[in-house]
Amino acid sequence: MRFGYSEQCLAHDTGERHPESADRLRAIRRGLAKRHGVEYVDADAASRAAVTAVHDDDYVDEFEMFCEDGGGNWDPDTVAGVETWDAALASAGLAQWAATTALSGSNGRETPFALGRPPGHHAVTDDAMGFCFFNNAAVAAQTVLDEGLADRVAIFDWDVHHGNGTQDVFYDRGDVLYASVHEDGLYPDTGDIEETGTGDGELATLNAPIAAGAGDADYLHCIDEALAPVLDRFDPGLVIVSAGFDAHRHDPISRMRVSSEGYALMTDRIRTIAESVDASVAYVLEGGYGLDTLAEGVAMVHETYDGRDPVAVDENPSAKTESVVEELRGLFGL
Repeated sequence: MRFGYSEQCLAHDTGERHPESADRLRAIRRGLAKRHGVEYVDADAASRAAVTAVHDDDYVDEFEMFCEDGGGNWDPDTVAGVETWDAALASAGLAQWAATTALSGSNGRETPFALGRPPGHHAVTDDAMGFCFFNNAAVAAQTVLDEGLADRVAIFDWDVHHGNGTQDVFYDRGDVLYASVHEDGLYPDTGDIEETGTGDGELATLNAPIAAGAGDADYLHCIDEALAPVLDRFDPGLVIVSAGFDAHRHDPISRMRVSSEGYALMTDRIRTIAESVDASVAYVLEGGYGLDTLAEGVAMVHETYDGRDPVAVDENPSAKTESVVEELRGLFGL
């Protein structure tokens, strides 16, 4: 794979013992150093215009001034410093790079993966939250639409938390499909199954809130039986994966049971679905707070594109997950 990476993202200082630290990127780099076929690419930072295409001007101005004044706690969980403004622009720029590079024909072993921080999927149009300041995947999606590189973009979010910010940006629009599989009831307590979009965006939001303890088979069932047919009907030119690795069974802040092999299986499924609808694929880093499991998850995505065949799971989805998927299929007329 081709990994977008910027040293500027290391300068975002969240302080001691914060789970979203620069050590996350360092751990990923160490893990990938053991693999072959890894290429790192720096990218231009996002422009203010690219950011304000999905965020309110007043919020962007306030955030910039907050950083210039030394930063601090934006909220109890979301911390900024003097360097966070530039890091956030760099992170959004890496996501733009991943999206535009995918649409330029980079696929297979050259599939792009943006390794930026701070993450983005909790950032709503007018506020930062959940460790996120700019919504990187949303900035990337809007960029390719504005530049005429695709008519429709799908964002699939497999982070353990619901990407309320991404949903917020596109909820009333029909040119971006947002789909999320997440732990039911976990922060930020959004992403109910009935949240399917409004106005032009009706049925362009798909939420699969599944119960704590769900594992590989549950995630694959959601992808195969709900996401795949919805993507086929939506017919996107690009699929952006908001790739968080905090649903891993050993991640410290979730209760899900996804294995490292599960991320390889999900990657293989997304690649196959995208090929079937003739869509490009780009990956954008979101969460993942166990350093070893985060590094292993990213490596699994890389190795899948590098030719390794994932090992199939020998288990079935839970009855709870099957019920969620059955309800989703009814809502979407599948």
